[in-house]
Amino acid sequence: MKDFYTDLHIHIGRTWKGKPVKITGSKTLTLENILHTASVKKGLDIVGVIDCHSPEVLEEMASLIQEQKLTQLDGGGLRYKNTTLIPGVEIEVNDDHCLGPIHVLAFFRSWQAMREFSAWMQHYVKNMNLSTQRIRCDAVTLQHKVHALSGIFIPAHVFTPFKSAYGKGVKKSLSEVFDMEQIDAIELGLSSDTDMVKGISELAKYTFVTNSDAHSLGKMAREYQKIHMQAPTFDELQKALKEEEGREILTNYGLNPLLGKYHETACADCGYRTSLSPCPNCGGKHLVKGVAVRVKELTDTHQNLRKRPPYIHQVPLDFIPGIGKKTIEKLLLTFGTEMRILHEVSKEDLEEVVPTKIAALIDKGRNGQLSLITGGGGVYGKVKTE
Repeated sequence: MKDFYTDLHIHIGRTWKGKPVKITGSKTLTLENILHTASVKKGLDIVGVIDCHSPEVLEEMASLIQEQKLTQLDGGGLRYKNTTLIPGVEIEVNDDHCLGPIHVLAFFRSWQAMREFSAWMQHYVKNMNLSTQRIRCDAVTLQHKVHALSGIFIPAHVFTPFKSAYGKGVKKSLSEVFDMEQIDAIELGLSSDTDMVKGISELAKYTFVTNSDAHSLGKMAREYQKIHMQAPTFDELQKALKEEEGREILTNYGLNPLLGKYHETACADCGYRTSLSPCPNCGGKHLVKGVAVRVKELTDTHQNLRKRPPYIHQVPLDFIPGIGKKTIEKLLLTFGTEMRILHEVSKEDLEEVVPTKIAALIDKGRNGQLSLITGGGGVYGKVKTE
């Protein structure tokens, strides 16, 4: 058994022919660039790319397989250099049971299964080329289809105020929309962590995943997990999410929720942190309820219902003041990958490459010891300049 670093929520900005997939995604966020960055720069063992339903992305995957740049694994997933690709899709559900739109993730073990799901999905979606499209079927029907193809189904960033289950999709319980037995894990999102949500009893049965929701190459692995399993394959991942045969998530790594852009309640008009309406800053009457407030509303127990893996508050390199692209490239040139820098390289070795002050900030950032300014109202929190 070994440990594997895994980020399961990465978008595609453009196809290999330059067409948009995730409109807000970077133009450099192509499938092959994602795989190269994950393998060579980030040091990720597994990536879930969640726009693989798009016909041109499927076409590109087929071409990479033919060129033998991608190899389909017996245990599911496709291997590119040092990284396994798990093909997936993010979908927006808004059926009669939803109070508002909900984003969900689905993953499949092979190119063929992804293609079959895409062919089914096109009957329920207006534009198959774009990311996170509204599907014209109910959530349970979608869950059943995903599992009929032996897929993995995960509600996405469940606490964010917009387009998430607890944010705007349900009043109190996921059971209002989903078949609870066909949820394979829960994605927490950037503004929450394990400790915050431990008092929501209906979540005790599910494994938590922490993913980047990257819209650019640099944001990959801003949240991820270390998973203990036999090999970096789809089948092993599926076992780990169910905690079967010794497979499990060992550690979740993520931003301190204070850095999340929806952590605190804020004015929707000016971004001022306040719970008062009208806003004392601009007089606006529309508030974006913070994740911290929503979690308190949903908390229904003070008992510790389940032992969870550690959740390490880790600040990505590009969040740290004074660390720009040149510094990151210098670090990567010396140490290889971001995972090595964050997990293996000593502070003393860092000081051989970058100034002592920068080395100290990196060390504090990877151990959750930096001082922070809280985020809210759609604006990310920041690391205080020390």
